[in-house]
Amino acid sequence: MKVLELSPYYYPEKISSSHLSDDLAEAFANAGFEIEVYSPTPTRGITEEVYREYKNKPVEELKNGKIKVYRFKMFREGRNPIVRAARYILVNLIQYSKGKRAKGVDAVYSGSTPPTQGLLCALVKKKLSKKYKRNVPFVFSLQDVFPDSLVNAGMTSENSLIWKIGRKIEDFTYKNADIIIVISEDIKNNILKKGVPAGKIRVIRNWVDTESVKPVAKSENSLIKELGLNADTFKTVYAGNLGKAQGIGMLAQAAKLMSGERDTEFVVFGDGAEKETLEREIKENSLDNIKLFPLQPPEKIAQVYSLGDVCVVACKKGTGKGAFPSKTVSVMAAGSPVLAAFDNDSELCKIVKEYEIGEVCEPENAEEFVKALKSLKADRDKLRQMGEKARELALARFSKEQCTALYVEAINDACKK
Repeated sequence: MKVLELSPYYYPEKISSSHLSDDLAEAFANAGFEIEVYSPTPTRGITEEVYREYKNKPVEELKNGKIKVYRFKMFREGRNPIVRAARYILVNLIQYSKGKRAKGVDAVYSGSTPPTQGLLCALVKKKLSKKYKRNVPFVFSLQDVFPDSLVNAGMTSENSLIWKIGRKIEDFTYKNADIIIVISEDIKNNILKKGVPAGKIRVIRNWVDTESVKPVAKSENSLIKELGLNADTFKTVYAGNLGKAQGIGMLAQAAKLMSGERDTEFVVFGDGAEKETLEREIKENSLDNIKLFPLQPPEKIAQVYSLGDVCVVACKKGTGKGAFPSKTVSVMAAGSPVLAAFDNDSELCKIVKEYEIGEVCEPENAEEFVKALKSLKADRDKLRQMGEKARELALARFSKEQCTALYVEAINDACKK
């Protein structure tokens, strides 16, 4: 079976969901799929040396030849949102040109980043179906609901021109997708309300490799020495995107409220639009109890989340029902309790409470956050039990083997239809 995959990022690029893409590639190859990928020259999360290497590598074979990656040249991605949007559009145009000429395709597969990726793949599916005179199924993995995500982040409003265009793109994508994979019941309910037939939707959680991400004792955690951290302090860890949708400004406020407690520190790994704001807050308030580091490579995920006596998953107020951050399952696999500064009616908070794997508090509320943090810190036995339950839940419901097998099943079922 030949699967056409159009992706804005591909190995060796490092983004927050890189491990998901890598695991899926392995699962698809093991299932006997032949994967044909069209992606731009890699730029994100790689060294200058790697960038130069891939500038002159238009074709690459991976997984014993099961995956063939065709790369095309594209200017490097920057922080400017207008430049990034222009780059996404150019990438999509090139992918459409190449995708519609692909031969022998049995299915099209795509993720949902950028927001136009679903539209692109729906158009390629229609073109190939007409060309082959048969339906070429399109399997769409929906990680984030657009344009809702823009509204939630405060970047636009409902009934704005951008929102209306986004809804048109969304409807067209859902209509032409044969199977839509969503990562939570909240997202499923969201698109059901928009008229997507239930039979098209499959809930498959984001997963974690429970073999490589597992508890690491502080005495054995290499990051403590590498980053010059105090091994004896109570650590609250946040790792991931430092963007507007995460509401991470609360972390600096919380650190300020707890500045008198010398046995407690905040450790933040990440990058994003709000990084400079966070750095400025730390500097202006002379906060020596919060440390900011770059995102760590995938092989150090276990050390990152094991470092935390508590690990934070956060969102901007009002955005939680549209998200289930994949970092949550990595936190659980590392055996760390979750402190969810998330909307209380979200699926994430329901899971944290139901399985007793941490505490929840109102998002962007530093006082409530500190109260929940102090409650966790005060009962170390309960904290340990929460970590154990979190690890058990990761093994039972969020393992790599279980979830990637469901993706393989979805593509097989789409082709059978």
